[in-house]
Amino acid sequence: MAMAHAWRAARVTPLGELHTPARITGALLRLTVQVVLVWSLWQGLYAQTDSTAGLDRDQAVTYAVMAVLALRLRELDQYAGRDTVLQHMHFGTIVYWYLRPLPPQRYYALRALGEQLYGLAWALMGYAVCLAAGVVEPPESAAVAAVFVLSMLLGQWVLYYVMLVIDQLCFFTLRNGAAMLILIFAQNLLAGVYAPLWFFPDWFITLSGFLPFQATLNVPLSLYVGRIPLSEAGAELAVQAAWVVALALFTRLLWRRAARRVISQGG
Repeated sequence: MAMAHAWRAARVTPLGELHTPARITGALLRLTVQVVLVWSLWQGLYAQTDSTAGLDRDQAVTYAVMAVLALRLRELDQYAGRDTVLQHMHFGTIVYWYLRPLPPQRYYALRALGEQLYGLAWALMGYAVCLAAGVVEPPESAAVAAVFVLSMLLGQWVLYYVMLVIDQLCFFTLRNGAAMLILIFAQNLLAGVYAPLWFFPDWFITLSGFLPFQATLNVPLSLYVGRIPLSEAGAELAVQAAWVVALALFTRLLWRRAARRVISQGG
């Protein structure tokens, strides 16, 4: 019975996509356009130079394209299914999370796992196509590939907790739609989604080092393209693991406090 509940929770958002072919077509077109535009942009930026910020053209293009693919891991449309925390708080339906057989924190985790596994299928498909087309470079060695996979796993774990914290803010504020958009933008910027952090000023890189965001994406991709050498991989992985533990403890505390604020009529 517990496994059945877990399976149903994990497939909530992916089913919304699979039962709407138009969304799948739209997602494919959007991903294709994003990859083409990003590839064209970075090819153009390196037209007059061989290396910038310690990255050559192939490294920069590979980083940027893989950042686009990585976004698919958590890019499912929860709003269409009215299953976001913000929507549940607004309509008062968040109370049902506390009446189900699954506790809310486990339901949230299982749903996120289902989304990431579905997104992983998209990312792997896109990676295979880009690799075959020569858009991205393969890892230098099997060791680099293994470290990248481990770092990416830790990065997605950190990202899960970062997004959870953003969602948990809905329990403590009444009107926070704009604030959440700003936080998500800041998360993507500091994670290196829009551009590798190596292109930013030194003060910006130093500041981001005290925050968990770069551990979500910048570190794994920097390991993949060789901007962070294997000799420093151990320290980077340790920092990622430390953020996982710290954020896990913090979000556990927030879940307890959030439960005290749940009401049945509106957020």
